[in-house]
Amino acid sequence: MKKVLVIEDNETNLYLMRTILQKLGHHVVEAQDGFTGVDLAQAEKPDLILMDIQLPGLDGYEVSKKIRAIETTKYVPIIAITSYAMVGDREKILAAGCTAYIEKPIDPESFIG
Repeated sequence: MKKVLVIEDNETNLYLMRTILQKLGHHVVEAQDGFTGVDLAQAEKPDLILMDIQLPGLDGYEVSKKIRAIETTKYVPIIAITSYAMVGDREKILAAGCTAYIEKPIDPESFIG
């Protein structure tokens, strides 16, 4: 079982990710804004972070940079979950410290893979 931190402000997306991850046997920790996400990353030391880029308060780019600056979380994989799919967005997401990204809307079949 892996501990997965989901940083997502949209209740529908959060519910979908929580349901899929729990069905796979993972423990899910949730944050609905960037500041809480950074705090929980440091406190919970997750195995994986799934993060929306458009977050209230502190966006996913800044959250990624802050998580990468913490010694205990700097190598935790961060998967961005985003509706940004324009030219250059992938590079910007990866430059901020994300390991990879998944485009919204979330497809449960490909999300599991």
